Amino acid sequence: MKVGISLPIRELKDDLGAVKAFAQMADELGYTHLRVPDQVLRPKSGHLHEPLMMLAYVAAVTERIELVPSVVIAPARQTVLLAKQLASLDVMSGGRVRLGVGVGGNAAEYVALGADVHTRGARCEEQIDLLRRLWTEPDVAFEGRWDRVAGGGLDPLPARPIPIWIGASGVPAPRIRRRIGRQSDGWFVLCAPEQYEPLKADIDAAAMAAGRDSRMIGSEAGVAVVGARQAEWRDRVAGWHAKGLSHLCLRTLGGGLGADGHIAVARRALQELPPVD
Repeated sequence: MKVGISLPIRELKDDLGAVKAFAQMADELGYTHLRVPDQVLRPKSGHLHEPLMMLAYVAAVTERIELVPSVVIAPARQTVLLAKQLASLDVMSGGRVRLGVGVGGNAAEYVALGADVHTRGARCEEQIDLLRRLWTEPDVAFEGRWDRVAGGGLDPLPARPIPIWIGASGVPAPRIRRRIGRQSDGWFVLCAPEQYEPLKADIDAAAMAAGRDSRMIGSEAGVAVVGARQAEWRDRVAGWHAKGLSHLCLRTLGGGLGADGHIAVARRALQELPPVD
């Protein structure tokens, strides 16, 4: 199980020195990936930078760690531009991007970005297909319900199709479970451990129905190492490992820590991590 960490940007805010120090610490210690949440316009949801801009900064100051925007509200964004931004980030980082996509549900954000919140699920499915083509074909001809592309492609292309993982609510709706099985390289697990296996069974069935190998679909849960459940975080890691997850993300948010505190806790967590091999 690969173990990454969430960049505590809501608490580090505009302290770019702290962001750099945290990202480099995670990179040097061997955390496999760094997750950054998405927000463009959401009332009263806290201080947060645009994730692709933040990860471009992180890419320049790190060497190995995987960069994971999770999750970008893709249907609120223009698809070809999103593909170009991610392809550029992947090339500049040496192939270190894994994209998380979701549909969100904040109507105000959709309106402000000129998108339709009511068609977000269907549009996301179309976007995933188009993103993969834009990342692999130098000349794309695509005629969809929302996007039309003809007479060109992206240059440069990423070295390989950027992995696309899907995020949803704690218990994804049936359509989202089918979407994960049919289209995704993995999914972000927000359910309780006891809910995981039946959800995974549905996703596996959707993958098999689409002619895919369900074993190629990864899964990633998150575990907070501070806050109300701090005393049990090691047991939670062990429990998720026993479920067979491919990835895990530790979080240092929620404990009211300063920059040095986030780094210290992240260091200690990796040292105290139960066996996950």
